[in-house]
Amino acid sequence: MPSHLPAPPPDELRQAARHAWAEPDPARKAALARALAAASAAGRLPLDPHRPLPAPAERPGQPERPRLVPPKQVPQRSLATPAGRAALLHAIAHIEFNAINLALDAAWRFPGLPPDYYRDWLRVAGEEALHFSLLVEHLADLGTAYGDFDAHDGLWRMTAATAHDPLARMALVPRTLEARGLDATPPLQAKLARAGDARAVAILDVILRDEIGHVAVGNRWYRHLCALQGLDPVAAYPELVARYKAPRLRGPFNFDARSAAGFSAEELDALAASDGPDPAAAAG
Repeated sequence: MPSHLPAPPPDELRQAARHAWAEPDPARKAALARALAAASAAGRLPLDPHRPLPAPAERPGQPERPRLVPPKQVPQRSLATPAGRAALLHAIAHIEFNAINLALDAAWRFPGLPPDYYRDWLRVAGEEALHFSLLVEHLADLGTAYGDFDAHDGLWRMTAATAHDPLARMALVPRTLEARGLDATPPLQAKLARAGDARAVAILDVILRDEIGHVAVGNRWYRHLCALQGLDPVAAYPELVARYKAPRLRGPFNFDARSAAGFSAEELDALAASDGPDPAAAAG
């Protein structure tokens, strides 16, 4: 094959997930994730759960824009203006872009887990890609594009910190940082409804519905990994939070969504005993 031609895409699911993870173009990454989710669901590609796959880079592929800045440098804007709504929706789109990467990362990085683990995370990657695409389309309606505003990568920092340990990953990314979206989405929808943006409210309906399932995937595999290691899932969680300096979660909480996502009554009772909002907990 002539050297100037691109390499063919991988023909195994986890290698294909790593290939999509490394893709820097957001639209192409989203398309690859959705195609890979469909191929996984249809059984069109083989799966090798046991082969270790070295990382091609420290970070997943990402575009030059948006510019990544510390969270405190991302400006807060009023939803009363079109520019303010665009900035908020851009921030949510960036969360969804990072969520594509973390789902793909979960699918390729950790060998030796049951086949359903990888299929679950490939399905999640496809749904996150749909969310990202819906938001990008709506941003275009508002006269802007992904990359036009600065963003931060708080979600990815914890993903990177747990790259060596699938138990910590499941505990602290889907069950902690992503689960904050279950709490934050209804109030955001109310604000967007007051601003007259019915399309954004409808997109967040889709995101909230799917994110309940994504957090449930995290809960499922967190408990599976705890069982393998003889750990009590409830007792192990605060130990992991302390070890990795994860944000302490504070209310208000969406208890109905968290219950639907598989949090136990004991876990929900512990959340109910928390006091006051903690801005640092909203990693997105």
